[in-house]
Order: sequence, then structure tokens, then C-alpha cells
Amino acid sequence: MYRRLLALALGTFAIGTDSFVVAGILPQVSSSMSVSVESAGQLVTVYALSYALLSPVMAAATAHWARKQLLLTGLAVFVVGNVATALLPVFGLVLASRVIAGLGAAIYTPTASGVAAMLAPPEKRGKALAIVMAGLSGATALGAPIGTVIGSLSDWRGTMWFVAALGLAALIGVAILLPAVPSLPPIGLRKRLAPIGDARVAFTLLTTVFVLGGLYTVYTYISLSYDRATGGAGTKLAVLLFAFGVAATAGNLSAGSLVDKLGARRVINVAVIIALIDFALMPITSAYFPTAILAVIVWGLCGWGVLVPQQHRLISISPASAPLVIALNAAGIYIAVSASGLLGAAGINLVGAHNLGFISAVLILLGLVSAEIANSIIQRRKAAAAAATPADAPAPAANPASN
Repeated sequence: MYRRLLALALGTFAIGTDSFVVAGILPQVSSSMSVSVESAGQLVTVYALSYALLSPVMAAATAHWARKQLLLTGLAVFVVGNVATALLPVFGLVLASRVIAGLGAAIYTPTASGVAAMLAPPEKRGKALAIVMAGLSGATALGAPIGTVIGSLSDWRGTMWFVAALGLAALIGVAILLPAVPSLPPIGLRKRLAPIGDARVAFTLLTTVFVLGGLYTVYTYISLSYDRATGGAGTKLAVLLFAFGVAATAGNLSAGSLVDKLGARRVINVAVIIALIDFALMPITSAYFPTAILAVIVWGLCGWGVLVPQQHRLISISPASAPLVIALNAAGIYIAVSASGLLGAAGINLVGAHNLGFISAVLILLGLVSAEIANSIIQRRKAAAAAATPADAPAPAANPASN
């Protein structure tokens, strides 16, 4: 089972690397394609937007496909998109190739999570999902820094060949190691989007969009925002990305136990408030390499530390629709990443790259407000349900982590 899961994780590692590595090579893309760095940042936007919009559509359209066939198709499309990015000479065509790569990611990632759950026995499903999703957090710690170093030593096209090679390796691994996995009962697009009609779910998803949008507004343009600390050196930028990735992995892994002890609301609020302060101080901390490292460590811990309690809150709200709300949350993350490319470009023109943290702080503050609105609605629903329960009915067991 674990060899099969590692093959799936290699695929999410490749897709995560593609999501995060472009931020480290924007100056090279800008110079090579004769466009501004802000324009080059739209490579992140179109990839993430393609994933966000096409993920639920493709899940509904391909529900009858055998899972292994769907995984291989997604990886093949992903590889083709990245090879095209590495080869195409015109910026407009390169943008179009990012849509193709995003389509491959949209097909593969949700399917890989579903297959991981199907391959594992019930008592090991959580561990199986963690292994596959570790590919994404591992991409922030290893894939993006390695790709950035490759770009600084050769050029940005070498980075895209690296991503394509990772996707091809995952395709071969899935083809060899994964058994035939049957298709799932079809779920239409309307049913997939139905949970958004619940205000608790809607405001929780809005929290994800605001907070992740704030986090990635700076990440997309990290090469500009931290150029005083790095001196424009790709190796120093790779060190920052590595520190961010290690912290993100630690934040993701530690958040689960913190939610169990403290509850989702407390973990979300503390992480968001610390992140808000961190970004508000960015004009100062981004000027020097030691303080920049400290800032990105806090950023990674809090940013990825929010994702687990957000998922926990969504599952607590709608346990019967857990796969659907988690998929919607993933789409919300990529909507935020896609918006961050546009917001960051506008912010650079408005306040300058070194002050982008102020815009991020505003978005994160809106996320905190949205999280508290979601919690307020959750508590009102609980109170109404308790009031409607007959006095002689047994009270439900307390769950401090359900908020």
C-alpha cells in the first residue's frame, strides 16, 4: 500500500512544485519574455484559476472513468502543459500552456486523494491521505527551492523541464504500482456545489479565500518583495523558500493535534492574528536576510497551520458531505492563489513591492472577520438545535474541537 501511496504523493509533489516554483523564477521569465514581472506573475494566476474552475467540472464530467485511467490522463496533460511552457517562445502561448498544466492538476489531485482513501483500510485512511497530501507541503520545502536554484543556475525553462520530469516520473510510478481502481458513483456539478448554500460553509470557505489570498499575494512576488534581503541572488531566494516550506510542513503537521486540544476556532484565530502582524511588519523585516528568514518561518507556520482547522470546521459542519466541502475548500485555495497574482500586481503599482505586506494584512483581517461570522452562525445553529431538543433527550457529547 505504501509504495502505491508514495507514487500518488510524487504526483502531488510535482503539481505542488508547479504551483509554488514560478514565484522563484519570475525575474528570469520577465527578462526572457520581455514583459514586466507583474505580467509574468499572471503565470501563477492562470494556472491556479484553471485548477480552481476546472476541478469540480472535471470531477463531475469524469466520474464514470476508472480511477487509474483518470490519474494517468491527469498526469499526461500536466506533463504536456509543462513541456509546452518550457518550449513555447511567445508569452501569450506560455500563458495558454499554464491553463493546460492547471487542467492536468485539476484532474489528478482530487482523484489521488480519493484513490488513497480507497486503497487504505478504514483505520489507516487518515494516514493514507496525509501521505498523499504531504507531496504538496513537501513541494514548498523541496520542490520550489530546487526549482529556483535550477532557474538561477541555468534559466527558467530548465525549471519547467524539472517539473515536467517530476510529472513523468509520477506517471510511470502510477502506471506500474497502482492496481485497477473502479470508478465512483457519479455526482453532478450542482450537488458538488450545493454545500455553498449553507452560510456556515460559505463563510468558512470565504475565510480560506481571504487568508490564503493574503498569504500568496506576497508569495507570488516574493522575489521582488524580498530583493533587499536576497540582493537578487537566486540561491538566497531558494533559502527563503526552503525556510518557508519547512515551516509550512511543520505548521500543517502540528495543527491537527492543536485543534484536538484547543478547538478549531482558537487555532484559526491565533494563527490568523499572528500572520496579520507578521505581514504588517514586512516592510521592515524584508529588508534584512536574518529577519526575512524569521518572517517567512512565521508566515509558513501560520499560513499552512490554518488549513487543517479550516478543514476540521467544514467537516464538523457537514460530516455527510465531507468530500464535497473539502474539495470546495481546495478550490477556494486555488481561487485565492489565482487572485493573488492580480492583487499583487496591482499592489506593486499602488504601494510598491516592499509594502505588499500591508495589502496582505488587510486581506487576512477580512479572513478573521469572516471566520468569526462563520463561528457566530455555527453557535446560533447549535443553540437553536439545543432549544428544539426535548428536555428528556440525552445531550450530545461535548466536542471542544468542533468549532
